Amino acid sequence: MEEEARFWERVRDSDVQCGLCAHRCVIKEGQRGICRVRVNREGRLYTEAYGAVASLAVDPIEKKPLYHFHPGSLAFSISTASCNFRCLHCQNYSLSACGLEDVPYRYMGVRSLLDKAEENRCDGIAYTYNEPTIWYEYTYDCSKKAHDEGLYNVYVTNGYITEEPLREIAPYMDAMNIDIKGNDSFYRKVCKARLEPVLDTCRLARSLGIHTELTYLVIPGYNDDDASVDGFCRFVAEELDNQTPVHFTRFFPYHRMTGVPSTPYQTLLKAYTIAKARKLEFAYIGNVMDREHNNTFCPQCNSLLIERSTFSVRLTGLDGKRCATCGRKIPIVL
Repeated sequence: MEEEARFWERVRDSDVQCGLCAHRCVIKEGQRGICRVRVNREGRLYTEAYGAVASLAVDPIEKKPLYHFHPGSLAFSISTASCNFRCLHCQNYSLSACGLEDVPYRYMGVRSLLDKAEENRCDGIAYTYNEPTIWYEYTYDCSKKAHDEGLYNVYVTNGYITEEPLREIAPYMDAMNIDIKGNDSFYRKVCKARLEPVLDTCRLARSLGIHTELTYLVIPGYNDDDASVDGFCRFVAEELDNQTPVHFTRFFPYHRMTGVPSTPYQTLLKAYTIAKARKLEFAYIGNVMDREHNNTFCPQCNSLLIERSTFSVRLTGLDGKRCATCGRKIPIVL
């Protein structure tokens, strides 16, 4: 369903500039931005993705991954098609590396979406699988209405949203998992983007009170060197908070990186060790069978707080938001 977009301006003649993401595309008449779903029609910008749902599922919130946000809850996960990045390694390329014309989708109005979430006994909505920023108008309307009905909202995002739309959606956006993919050189070569706007989003999301967790997909030969991983950990420790949950996840050879091997477990363990050396208190290893490094322990007394096995969760050592053993306050949303 096509609707007029938000966050744009006319820059000359019939050209428009989109201000939704950090690409800030200048789009000529009849053309689309890098996201493939925002189009210039007679000097006005429209979104073609409003309500165009290409995938939906009921997921445990841990799959996002979000480990410190309503553990054990269910999220109604939805996506549209396309993306504003061009990642060579995309793990969801069947949705992200194409346009709406290339995938089956159906229109779901806001009311229909919320009814479906409630029918499936979900606790919230997760805008995920592809980049949720590119269908901002729909996610904003859904988030606002979901909050009215007691549902939480989650963005699983590459973090390329600009300041104004993030500030606008923040009162209704309860949590974000933001990918930080590597250093700036990695972003430019592999994703056709830049690192700094992503870091800006991390800083702003935290300052706006949005629960934030970060994911670093470790790719052999690309971003697995000690300097890149330590740069990521240093940013978290020095500019966010050493209690920010971080997830080091295993790469699998997809899309245009089928010749790159899956991440060895020892490489993930090394990233975890670097995080601990930077005093990050809640580091996790994902996409591997490793229960020890998926459990949550108290940073003060090392008591087991949350036990995870695949996506099953047991809250074993919490007294509200504190460690039941020593009383240490734990950064968690329950």
